[in-house]
Amino acid sequence: MKLRYKPLFVIILLLNVSSVATAAGTSTDHFATSAEVVALTNQARASAGCSALRINEKLTAVAVDHSHDMAVHSTMSHRGSDGSDSALRVTRAKYDWIAYGENVAYGYSTGQQVVDAWMNSPGHRKNILDCSFKEIGVGHAQPGNYWTQMFGSPR
Repeated sequence: MKLRYKPLFVIILLLNVSSVATAAGTSTDHFATSAEVVALTNQARASAGCSALRINEKLTAVAVDHSHDMAVHSTMSHRGSDGSDSALRVTRAKYDWIAYGENVAYGYSTGQQVVDAWMNSPGHRKNILDCSFKEIGVGHAQPGNYWTQMFGSPR
C-alpha cells in the first residue's frame, strides 16, 4: 500500500516546488534542466571514479542568483555585478565550506550542450572531476542562457 502513495507524493512535491519557483520569477523548466546538468555531471564523475554530487540548497541558491545576475547585466563573469567573487557569494549564503568551485557559461540552450562545453574546457573539466567536491548547485537564467555550477565540500 505505501508504494502506491509515494509516487503521488513526489509529483505533488515537484509541482509545489515549481509553483514557488514560478512565483519567484524562475522558469518551471529550470528544475528539469538543473537535474539534467547534475545527472550529466555525475555521469562524468562516475567515469573518473568520483562519488556522485548531492544537490545542496544553498549552493543552488548561489548558482541561480549568479546566473540571474549575469542575465540581467548581459555579462558572463565569475565576478558579480556587486563586485563579489564566488567565495564571497558562497560565504554570504552561509555555506560552511572547506572547498568550492564555480563554472559559468552562456549561450548553450540545453544541459547537454553546456556540460559538453565544460568537459571540453580544461579548467571547467577539472572542477567537474574534482573528487573532493561533494555537493553541487546549478543555476540557469534567461535571456541568453546563462549557466552557473557551484561545487562545494562542506566542513
